[in-house]
Amino acid sequence: MKVAVQQEDLQLLAKTLQEQLLVEVSTAEVFEVKCVVNKGELMILTQHASDVIVDAQLIFAVIEEVLQSLAPHKEQRVQCFLRVFGEQLPYTKCFLALKPTGGWVAEGDEEVISPSSSLTYSPLINESEEEKEEELFDPFADVPNLSASKPGFQVKPILLGAALVGIIVLGGGAYLLTRPCVMSECKEIQNAKQLKTKSPQLMRHAKSEKELVAVQQQLATASADLNVIPSWSPRYQLSQELKASLSGRAEKINQVVKALQTASLATQKVQNPASSLEELQTRQHLWRQAIAPLESISSSSELYGLVQGKLLNYRVRLHAVNQQIFIEEKWLNKLTAAKGVAVAAEKREAAAKSLNDWQKAQSTWLVVINALNTIPRNSVGYQEAQKLLVDYKPKLVLVRDRATKEQLAVKTYQQARITANQAKVYEQQNQWQAAAIYWEQALQTAKKVPQDSLYYTQAQSLIEPYSATLKQAQEKLQVVSSLQQTRTDLDKTCINGIRICTFSIDNAEIIVRLTPEYDQIRQNNLANPYSKNSDTAVDVTNHLQILREALAVIGENANLSLFLYDSQSQVIYTRTLGG
Repeated sequence: MKVAVQQEDLQLLAKTLQEQLLVEVSTAEVFEVKCVVNKGELMILTQHASDVIVDAQLIFAVIEEVLQSLAPHKEQRVQCFLRVFGEQLPYTKCFLALKPTGGWVAEGDEEVISPSSSLTYSPLINESEEEKEEELFDPFADVPNLSASKPGFQVKPILLGAALVGIIVLGGGAYLLTRPCVMSECKEIQNAKQLKTKSPQLMRHAKSEKELVAVQQQLATASADLNVIPSWSPRYQLSQELKASLSGRAEKINQVVKALQTASLATQKVQNPASSLEELQTRQHLWRQAIAPLESISSSSELYGLVQGKLLNYRVRLHAVNQQIFIEEKWLNKLTAAKGVAVAAEKREAAAKSLNDWQKAQSTWLVVINALNTIPRNSVGYQEAQKLLVDYKPKLVLVRDRATKEQLAVKTYQQARITANQAKVYEQQNQWQAAAIYWEQALQTAKKVPQDSLYYTQAQSLIEPYSATLKQAQEKLQVVSSLQQTRTDLDKTCINGIRICTFSIDNAEIIVRLTPEYDQIRQNNLANPYSKNSDTAVDVTNHLQILREALAVIGENANLSLFLYDSQSQVIYTRTLGG
């Protein structure tokens, strides 16, 4: 009965629209209008001959005007189509919205479609689905045709409005009753119940991430299928309860799956040695992320058996990473400390002003090098330590060489001073030959102090006085040597079988004294010149002359005045400088 009433109302509406079009569009020879309710929505099709030129906007405006005059009491969408007789698809369409307060309002501009385009009956399906649906179903196929003629009478708007409301109410009721799980059998509920019963066993028997993901997908699919059950369905409350249960289990599985995936990522990273402390900390964070969700799984959970086996392994891995981080932090702290000590070494090197300063700088660099050498090859800081060693070792060599040079300079300077002091001792002992030798050594040692050493200036200050003192010592040595030669010559001259004379020498003169024995022989010869020993007297006289000449030569060679006395201190011969 309801279907019959609906068909009558649709025919009445179609006839009204057709007559109104014939009145408003005078250029059209034939118009045919069909109305149908599809899925609770009113659809209006206007057809015309292929040789008729139609103003689509005018056609839709006339239809809109008629519908607005009906003053509807409920909001409803209306689809309007234009089609050529004999064609399967319309070439343009328009969507109208029936408002309770303002009548019909156009939702959008008209859309021209080609014969190959699809007619969209619902915005929820794509073009390929629309084309397939259009080929299988034409909503206007069973609507009877109305003959085109001029209107014989005017249909009252109130009757037409009542008819339209009836169409909408009956169509909407049919649509609501045909929704899933309203009147028909509900497979979604059955599937959800079965999976709710079966899923705990599936979860307990899962041995891997892949199996858990499969169970999770089943739960998610069953939960999503329940979304099609409308809120007016008597099974709606049950569907929501099942959906909450399935979603909760899927979320628990998702929690475990994410933990397993995080652990897999951490395991992959462990395959390669860490290149930095940050990388180790990332691995530590991943293991903690994997462990924390698994620790929240209670012993009553279906996933407890799978989780416990994984947890033990993950905790061991985390402990290993923690130990590695602890060790690496120790080496990195040592590396950082070495850098700090290197800065201190550079400052000491720049401010060094003594041998002690250079030795401290050298010791500091040694501390740096030794610290860097202890960092093991498998440490994340090893590469950086090696780079620093390449930079620091040459600096240690330079500082060590400089410290060695300064140490040698100090020793050389001190040796020069010690040698000079010994030369002074020899001077005091009138050992001029030794003094001259030591002054020469002191001078040469002072000259050996390196020019770029801290003691160079002090050593240079010794060269001038040492040179002068050496010259004096050499002069003294020359004098002493000359006097020694004079003594030797005098010794040879004063002894001729008997001691003829004695002598003394100082820096100014030579004093020679005849011995009493020789003087007695000389006096005896003078007292008896004609004795039987006259030959001896002649020899004594000649010898005295020779002695004078010899002494004169000795005095001249020594560049000293010479005085010859007899044993009674009487002057026998005198030779003065310049005379």
